[in-house]
Amino acid sequence: MKDKAVSLLKDLTEAHSVPGYEDEVRAIFVNELEDVRGELSTDKMGGVYFESGSGPRVLLAGHMDEIGFRVQNITPDGFIKFVPVGGWWSHTLLSQRVEVLNRDGEKILGVISSKPPHFLPESERTKVLDVSALFIDIGAESRAEVEDDFKIKLGDPIAPVSEFTEMKKHGHYLAKAFDNRVGMACAIQAAQEIVAEGHPNTLIAAGTVQEEVGLRGAKAAAHKVKPDVAIVLEGPPADDTPGFPKSECQGSLGGGVQIRLQDPSAIMNPRLVDFVCKVAEENGIQYQVTVRSSGGTDAGSFNIANEGIPSIVLGTPARYIHSHNAMINLHDYLEMVKLSKAVVKALDEKAVSALTEYL
Repeated sequence: MKDKAVSLLKDLTEAHSVPGYEDEVRAIFVNELEDVRGELSTDKMGGVYFESGSGPRVLLAGHMDEIGFRVQNITPDGFIKFVPVGGWWSHTLLSQRVEVLNRDGEKILGVISSKPPHFLPESERTKVLDVSALFIDIGAESRAEVEDDFKIKLGDPIAPVSEFTEMKKHGHYLAKAFDNRVGMACAIQAAQEIVAEGHPNTLIAAGTVQEEVGLRGAKAAAHKVKPDVAIVLEGPPADDTPGFPKSECQGSLGGGVQIRLQDPSAIMNPRLVDFVCKVAEENGIQYQVTVRSSGGTDAGSFNIANEGIPSIVLGTPARYIHSHNAMINLHDYLEMVKLSKAVVKALDEKAVSALTEYL
């Protein structure tokens, strides 16, 4: 399981897939599941689905997109102005490498830059520069060169560049886009193993689109596959670094899979929460429970879709998400895979019905 996880996480985190341009992650999903017993399909936004089995419809969903940028303008002297797509913190951007995906499918390397601090007045040096003051340097000398030689046009997607790297600390890995390539890896790996081992339901593994810009693809996903239960797989922010009281930590590296009960986007079905925690305990799976006052996931769309879908979020905590270099402990990811599998296998007709029997 570990070797498969590492290989899958490497392929997914190094893929270029910002909101609206999730093609590379979708291709990995299809490649991994096309020979597994079941059917593949897509929706009209680009979300991708694998379905196998019969009975109550249980959805394992990750979102394929990562935060990135798009080309907003090109200056006469060949620098690229850009807009964020998703939630960036400007502190993290200067001097970072990015790739512009041009219309020919070529990735053009560049670096995020600004006016050098040497030429800024003292009052401006200590301020965080707004994205509007930044630009991307690809080494071009004119707008014509950018457009004609580099084939870059307005609107082209831009993604961070960061190699998937194993750290000295055993089990720790550094990469971009663990939010949410851990979720996508889990959806793929869990689906492969669940189908091979058997399950009492219709399993739907999914990759949604455009989560980072408003949980948009999940709306289309809920309408298309009409799940009875939605298990959202995520890479939530860890809170175990300096600045957080240890007594309040709910997302530590090495603490196991995170089970989210609530955030501003969704209140998870209490019966499903209890069910998932019980399954974890019965299977000896390490977990940590979280209640968040900020953030959101695709559960925000799933839980109010159709007539209401019982939803829960399982996560692999990651330090420094929404930056070029996030960190996970592989143990937490493997516990998320184990819990995803165990929950799906336990969701038979009786268990699913009990989640919404109110009369």
